[in-house]
Order: sequence, then structure tokens, then C-alpha cells
Amino acid sequence: MANAQAGGTGARRTPLQAFLYWGMVIGVWGLIFLVAFLAVFAIDLPDVSKLNDVTRQPSISYLDRSGALIAVRGSQYAPPVDLDKLPDYVPKAFLAIEDRRFYYHPGFDPLGMARATVANVKAGRIVAGGSTITQQLARNLFLTLDQNWRRKVQELILAVWLEVKFSKKEILALYLNRVYFGAGAYGIEAASQRYFNKPASRLTIGESALLAGMMKGPSRYSPVSAKERAAKRANVVLDEMVRTKAITPEQRAEAVKAPVRVSSVLANQRAQYFTDWMDGQVRALVGEPTEDLYVETTLDLPIQAAAEQAVRAGAARNKAAGVQQAALVALDAEGRVRAYVGGVDYTESQFDRASVARRQAGSAFKPFVYLTAMEQGRNPNVMVVDEPVKIGNWEPKNYTGKYLGSMTLETALAQSINTVAARLANEVGTGNVASTARRLGITSKIQLDPSMALGAVEVSPLEMAAAYAPFSNGGFKARAWGISRIRTASGKVLYDHNLEKRGRQTVIGSPALPYMNQMMRKVVTSGTGTGARVPGFDIAGKTGTTSDYRDAWFVGYTGGFVVAVWTGKDDNTPMRRVTGGGAPAQIWKSFMAQALPRLKAQTIPGGVIAPPEETPDPIGDIISGMGIGGDDPPDPQPRAPTPDADKARPPEEIPF
Repeated sequence: MANAQAGGTGARRTPLQAFLYWGMVIGVWGLIFLVAFLAVFAIDLPDVSKLNDVTRQPSISYLDRSGALIAVRGSQYAPPVDLDKLPDYVPKAFLAIEDRRFYYHPGFDPLGMARATVANVKAGRIVAGGSTITQQLARNLFLTLDQNWRRKVQELILAVWLEVKFSKKEILALYLNRVYFGAGAYGIEAASQRYFNKPASRLTIGESALLAGMMKGPSRYSPVSAKERAAKRANVVLDEMVRTKAITPEQRAEAVKAPVRVSSVLANQRAQYFTDWMDGQVRALVGEPTEDLYVETTLDLPIQAAAEQAVRAGAARNKAAGVQQAALVALDAEGRVRAYVGGVDYTESQFDRASVARRQAGSAFKPFVYLTAMEQGRNPNVMVVDEPVKIGNWEPKNYTGKYLGSMTLETALAQSINTVAARLANEVGTGNVASTARRLGITSKIQLDPSMALGAVEVSPLEMAAAYAPFSNGGFKARAWGISRIRTASGKVLYDHNLEKRGRQTVIGSPALPYMNQMMRKVVTSGTGTGARVPGFDIAGKTGTTSDYRDAWFVGYTGGFVVAVWTGKDDNTPMRRVTGGGAPAQIWKSFMAQALPRLKAQTIPGGVIAPPEETPDPIGDIISGMGIGGDDPPDPQPRAPTPDADKARPPEEIPF
């Protein structure tokens, strides 16, 4: 029994022995589990041997007709910046807001992760992130932005690998040289050049704080499109820099006193709709670029600035009347696009209303009806009668609901009389009217119902400008184009518009051309378009208003220059009695008052042919200038143009 007791006593482990034994068992199994766990997530880890390889989409720089930079699209990488050549507060700004414990963690920060988890649970949504700078670098270098557990674990594995492979200084340098800052800029040097037109070595404390603040979301905290939000975020960065002793309170105060000036090219956001329009065409002409490209365009930046200002001011002035959006396209005699505005504010909406949107033309389509009639032998002095008319089951009505009796075709167009245009289209044939419109440049589908005479045709401002261009240039077709030349950064020419052999095609002859110019001059001098008059210049054009005031147009021209303006709402709901002679004519006049002196505009070519004398037009004499018309009464209070429309705005200042 003694032996049994002794044997039993020998088989028992002390508490310490039991603890060590089970600790070893759990440790071995834990190690096995950890190895298996890491093996599973490491199966598809990216190839880290290509750490220093930089692959990017080549940049495309767009230049205006004078060589001035309009925009840069695609990725921009600058040579890696040496951390020692940066002011010490530059990296400290990023450490203060992104990773205060950077020098003390092994690639991931358990305390930071726990703190972020608690904050997110309390908020019920993601309001804080626990990623270190090393983790962000691992994600930017090797992984996608997918939010899932596999990606997060792989991020941790790669972060630890980076910490083992590189020093803290090397990791911070890699981060600053590779992180994305928005606007196509990768790395602190490219961001400094893109946003502030200066090397990173000359960044101020305020500029550094602004760039560091963008790490939370380059688009959301952009100093270009979200100035106030970016400034608030920069203030948070400055506070953290003081808290971590990266700067003194006095330095913070000095930084706040000096507003940050953003690059004028980015701050002014010129021609962004135009650049979007160009992007697809560049790729269609030369394919996907394999090196940086320079695209020389037809755009004229001072005129573009005037166009953007006129559109913004016109929409704001008529906001109470329901004008929410507007578009403007300006072409010269050869079809070169000189100004292109696809909306009121590109930062709010990138949808292009200049060439992508299709809206009913309203009475702006009537010149194609009248041109067809002129080509069939009529002239401006032919007498017609404004009276009730019925074509099939359709009975068009005038804007005023009144009928004015006998008048000339010239007066009928100037006053935009619906009944006359409807009867005239029926007489000359809607098919012939459609052929005329297509010949001049309308490419959208044209339905042949009688209502097409009053503009029941959906078109874009770009189409309308091109189709009116023959009236302004002596009768020649003008296809809208914007790319003059495409060349590589090394100077190799990939495309040259001048090498395209295209003869000038006559699409309007005489006497139809001078007849039409005579009639459309009267639209501006005494008809529905008086709000577009620019004293001292030869101006002609046509207003357009669709049913229920959903769309309003003014398309006008002088010698060798045509401009189409549209106003309305994106949801196609009615405005409040906005006609073509109102908001569109105001925008047109404001723009042209600035553009015409720069263009040294000439009189409208085509000559003047006196039409045969016919019966006097007493109605026309009475209603001229009185605003009695078919669907487009003249604006009763024409507005003066804004005097500084063509002055390019200075670099945007962002006060903290």
C-alpha cells in the first residue's frame, strides 16, 4: 500500500507543473493555429519584390489655343523626395494626425485599434480608423481598398514585414512619396506642385496641415472642391501638431494668419466639362496613352472664364425663377470650340449638359423652317396671316393666346409666331425641314410630326451652335471640334488636325443666307431677343422656349462666331415663366459683351439682298419692340453684363 501511495503521489503534478504543461500544450497548438492562419491569408499575398516599381496611368495635359495649361488628367508622380530636405514640420503633420505612436509600434497599434473600435461602437458607424502609417503604406503599395477581413489581415502581415525590412525613416519616406492626394497627384512632391505650384521643400506649416488633413479623404477634404471642410480639417491637424509638440502655439497662430493659396489652375476649375469631352476623343484618336501626352486644344481660356462667370451669374440671378442649370457653347467660323460650359458648377455635378444632354429646342428650331421656305422661293417680305390653324388633329397656339392677322415672314420670325411657323412647315414639308436641319449640323433624331416646326426635337447646345454656324460664316458647314494637336512629352506628334484634308462645304446659298440673316437680326433689334443686344456689334439669333417653360434657349451669332445658351432643370420640370428672351439672352449678352472685343468680331458675312417689295406690314410696325409675340416675349428688363466676366480669378485663398 505504501508503494501504491508513493506511486500515486509521484504521478501528481504540482500546480506550477500543471500550469507549465498546459501552457506548453496551448502554446504549441496556438503556434500551429497561428501558422495555419497566416498561411491561409498569405496564400495570395502580392509580390513584395516589386516594391520600388511604379506603375501609373500616363498623364494628359490639356493646353488652350495659346499654350496655357487648362487641366491635367491621369496620374502625376514626381521624383521621390528626400525626407531630410523637407521642413521637419511636414512629416510631423502627418504623424500628428495619422499615427502619433509611429515610432513605438511594430507596424500596428493595438491601443489605436482598440480606441477606434470603441469610438465606432459608440457611434454605431465607422467614425475612426485604427490603421497606422505602416498599414496605410502596405495597403497603398500592395492591396486593394476592399473592406473585408482577409484584406485587413493581409494588411497586418505586410505591415509587420515592412517594419522588419525597413527602418522607420524609410517607411515614412515611402509613405510620403506614394500616398494619393487627389487630383491625380501621388506623393508629397506631386501634391505640392499640383496644389501650390511649389516643391515640397518649400511647403509652409499651413500647407503641410492642409495636405495631411486630406489623408482622411482626398476628395472630401480637397482644398479645391471643399474649401471650408479642408480648412476645418487643417485646423484639427494644427491642434494635433501643437499637442504633439511638432510646432509651438506661436507657430500655429502664425500659420492661421497666412491663408493658403491654391494653384490658380486648380482653384479656378476652368473648362472641366470641356476636358471631360476631350478625354474620350483623345483615346479614340491615339488609343490608350503609354506615355505622358500634351493635347493642344482650340479653347480660349480668357473667353472660357467669361463664359463660366456668365453662366454662374445668370443662373444665380434667375434662381428664384427656377433656373437650376445652364450650358453654353461658343464656336468660331471653322467650328473650333472657343468656350464650353456644361453646367453651373462642375464640383456639384459633372453631368455634361453641353453635348451629352438632349433637350427640346423650342422656337430655336424655327430658323430651319424659315430657311427651307427661303430656299423654296419665299422672301422676308412675303405676307402671311396669324390666325387659328389646324393641321390634322393639332391646333398650335401662340404664347399670348392672341392672333395678330396679316404680317410679313420677317415679323413672324422676329415675334416667334407659332401659327405661321406651323403652317409654313406644313407647306414646305416637315421632311424637307428635317433635311435642312441635318444639312446644317443637327445630328439628333428629328421626328416629322407637325409639332417639329415649333421645336419638338431634342438637341444639345453643341449641335445647335454647329447648326447656326453657317448663318455666321457665309454659309459653310462647321463641324465642332476641339483638338488641334496631340504630342508626347518627348515631342512626337501623334495627331494633327491641320493634316486632315477637308474642303469647305457650302450648305446655305444666296439669296437664302442674306434673307435669314436679315430676319434673325430683327429678332434681336425688335423681336423676342432684344435682351441679347450688344451695342456696337452686328448681332442676330433666335430665342426658344418649350411648353410649360421646361427649356429656354438663345442661339445667337455675329460675324464668324456663334454661341448657344440653354437654361432649365435636370429633372425636366418647369421653370417659372422663363423664356428664351430672359435668362438665356442675359447669359448670352453677359458673355458676348466680354468676348466680342477680344475676338475683334466682324459683321455677319453673306451680303444683303433687298427682297421684293410687297404689301406694307402695319402689324409688324405696330408690334415691333412691344413684346407681343408667339412664344418668346422679350425680356422686359435686359440686364447689364458683369464688367469683370473675363478676368481669371486669382488663386483661391483658404483661411483657417
